[in-house]
Parts: sequence; C-alpha cells; structure tokens
Amino acid sequence: MSALSRSSVGLQLVDFTIRQIKCCVFPFGVIAALAFTKVVEVPGLPRYDLMLILCLFMQWGMVAFRLETKDELKVVGLFHILGLALELHKTQMGSWSYPEAAYSKIGDVPLYSGFMYASVASYICQAWRRLDLSFDRMPPAWASWGLALVGYANFFMRGILPDLRWPIIALVFLAFWPTRVGYNVSGLRRHMPLGLSFVLIGGALWTAENIATYFGAWQYPNQRNGWDFVEASKGTSWFLLVIVSFLLVVRLKEIKSTR
Repeated sequence: MSALSRSSVGLQLVDFTIRQIKCCVFPFGVIAALAFTKVVEVPGLPRYDLMLILCLFMQWGMVAFRLETKDELKVVGLFHILGLALELHKTQMGSWSYPEAAYSKIGDVPLYSGFMYASVASYICQAWRRLDLSFDRMPPAWASWGLALVGYANFFMRGILPDLRWPIIALVFLAFWPTRVGYNVSGLRRHMPLGLSFVLIGGALWTAENIATYFGAWQYPNQRNGWDFVEASKGTSWFLLVIVSFLLVVRLKEIKSTR
C-alpha cells in the first residue's frame, strides 16, 4: 500500500470515528450523568430522580440544538416505553435490580432507566442520518417484523418458555446473510455485512453496560457484594436487543417514507 493510500485510509478512519462520536452524543451523555451522580449528591433529591431530570434535560437539548429531529424523538420515546416494560418484567424476575430509593419509580424500576434503551434508538437514528445508511438485499418486511416481535417477546418469556435467543440470532443471520449496509465516509461509499455491524454494536453495548453498572446504573446478582464484570453471556442479550432495535427503526422509517 502506497503512502498516499495509507493517508487516505487514515483520513477515512478519522472521519468515521468523528461521525460515530457524534452519533453517540446521547449515550455518552447518559454515561456522563451516571458518573456525575455517583460523586455529586443533591440534598433531598434521590440519585435516580436526579438522573431522570438530567436525562430529560439532555433529551430536550438534543432537539433544541437540532442534534435530533422531532421524528427521531418519537422513535426514542417509543423505545423508552418498550424499555420500561422490559425493565418491569426483568426486575420482577430478579434478573437485576435498582437498589436505591427514588420518588420516580414504577414498582422497582426508576423512570430514568428507559433512557438507556432510548439511547440505543438514538444512536441508530443518528447513524442513519449522519452516515447516510442504505441497505441492499433486505429480507421482506414480514420477516423483519416477525423476527423483531419474536426477539422482544423472548425477553419476556424467558423463565416461562425455553430461552430462544440463540435460535432467533441464527434465524437473523440466515435472513440477513446477503444484506449489506452502505455508508458514507469522506465522500466515499463503503459497504459491510449487516451481521458484522450487529456484532460490533452489540460488543460496544456490552462494554457500555460494564461502565454503567460500575457507576451503579443497576445491579446484577453477582454485583451485590461489590462491582464485578458483567457476564459475557449478557452480551448475547445486548446483541439481540441491537437486532430488535434495528429492525424496529428500519420498519418505522419505511412507514414514514411511504406517507
């Protein structure tokens, strides 16, 4: 590879990294708020309630400063609701807990927790716009909707029915095997297998989960006596969540484009 080619690749990598950072503004903000509330206390205001206020302020800022469109806000809001529903179920099952007290709790779940799911949707929406995503050889809509609904339902039925995450993931790879995602970097059009992007985003979310639990966002059973790494098996749950989130955003955008 010539020096000129290496320089071109380097510039593309820098451009891609900058775009990714911009796509992660809201997720980074949530992590920063967790770190801030870990060391700063407001008298009379429980930490989880302070997190809710900070998340609402960040969400307002995303729209006010045009980092997020109103249509993207609707998608983020939908994921907030879906995330809260999942949190209510999982805390009742004992999968994880929110041990601190708060006024803004439904059952054992603080309202701010929905923003962690919303941050995934925010990233996908931002990446769609900032990287000008396109998809070649997508499976039919019924297949995407079916996989998304089955994947989401599996989170609720685990413990009642057998855990089907691996069969669902296998079906996703089979359905999306020929699908490639296109994106713009430095004025050039690049492509990669969509399945690979699922793996990369899922790995990033597992890393973010470790950081979030370190700052006390929630607590797994193995962390009750002190922080410990999140089990690697949880990575498959985040991987499935990425897939479900992506499929829902894709179909919602398609519905929007036909109106």
